[in-house]
Amino acid sequence: MTGPRPIDPASLRVYVVTSAAFRGRSHLDVAMASIQGGASAIQLRAPELAEYEAYVLARELVARCRPAGVRLVVNDLVGVAVATKADGAHVGQGDEPARAREALGPEAILGISVSTPDDARRAEAEGADYVGVTVWTTATKPTADPVGVDGLTAIVQATELPVVAIGGIDASNASEVIAAGASGVAVVSAVADADDPAGAVRALREAVDGALAAAERTTA
Repeated sequence: MTGPRPIDPASLRVYVVTSAAFRGRSHLDVAMASIQGGASAIQLRAPELAEYEAYVLARELVARCRPAGVRLVVNDLVGVAVATKADGAHVGQGDEPARAREALGPEAILGISVSTPDDARRAEAEGADYVGVTVWTTATKPTADPVGVDGLTAIVQATELPVVAIGGIDASNASEVIAAGASGVAVVSAVADADDPAGAVRALREAVDGALAAAERTTA
């Protein structure tokens, strides 16, 4: 199986993963600030919610994201993504990605978390549109296996898919992972725990856009 069609990497440049673990903010609060700040994609990651609660929230987020041109991806709950007509789902290597692709259909986005070049090649064969790579240690996902910048580069070189870097990333170091070949950055606490979440998204967008422009000049 191969991916259904290439995804525009620009839609992954600043990818905010929601959390309700910071400062009393809800998933909706984080998502709305992300839209205001210019995020290109939002992932609903709410493992604390029952599936029906996640469905209700995802339906609300679809209604908010779609008019703003922001992609909404649902973490793990593929059925919720399908039922709410979200833009897609993101799953781990152990979550039967091939079945997720079948359930989503050919038009929806499928992201898969990977930690090795072999994982990335497998994800590509299973129908992924992009892969996510944990670069540095992060308290928001302690079970993830951080690969560092060198590991990120190895994964970028192993796949034709866009690679989204996550884990310990903010505006101060986003350029480092872009220089290593990432198409975009995904963040949780850098936005959800920021004094000004919308401003944090704007700062990330500026850092990522600047790094991508620099990379294009280097390769021109």
